[in-house]
Amino acid sequence: MDHYTLGQHSQPGHTASFQWLSLAYQGLSEIPYETILTQTDTLEVLDLSYNLLDDLYWNPALLGQLEKLSTLILDCNSYTSHIKFPYMPSVTTVCINKNKINNLPVFVEEIRRKFPNIKILSMMNNEAAPSYFNGGSLNQYKDYRQYVISQLPGLEILDDTEVLEKERVQARKTYRLQQSSHSSRKRKEDSSKKHTHMQKKSNTVI
Repeated sequence: MDHYTLGQHSQPGHTASFQWLSLAYQGLSEIPYETILTQTDTLEVLDLSYNLLDDLYWNPALLGQLEKLSTLILDCNSYTSHIKFPYMPSVTTVCINKNKINNLPVFVEEIRRKFPNIKILSMMNNEAAPSYFNGGSLNQYKDYRQYVISQLPGLEILDDTEVLEKERVQARKTYRLQQSSHSSRKRKEDSSKKHTHMQKKSNTVI
């Protein structure tokens, strides 16, 4: 690692500032926790973009020590849909553009479980996020947005676009039906199994 940038950004009109650490463009293949964990009490923004990071050397548990972290930037690495995060309720922004995410349900479920207060998610230029920029159709793009919005109800911005109330309504309508259909099918399967079990029990008694 050649160098890193550590600093504070002041909020306009306020005396408060937030602490940020940039490790972008360092050619990193592993996360330098020896540097990051010196800021556990103050760090709010961590930028690991434009490196060589992937799931193989990802040790996310240590990130959980950053109790004040609000923004995690992982753009332009090689992370996949199966990336695992620690539980971090302080994080409200995750940027993971231009990685190797191709399974939307798997990835979004991880985001939903580990970042319960997320408000901004950006995952452009991943296979799982179809758009005009990577060959996706308008219908694919709309369906992608509806699915993510339905699973992350607190989301305010997806990629570079604000989440509108009409999108929330449509997302709930579209994916509630699928969830309802799944639940109904599961109840029928459970009922069938129970009926078969009772028949076997009855035959055994006779």
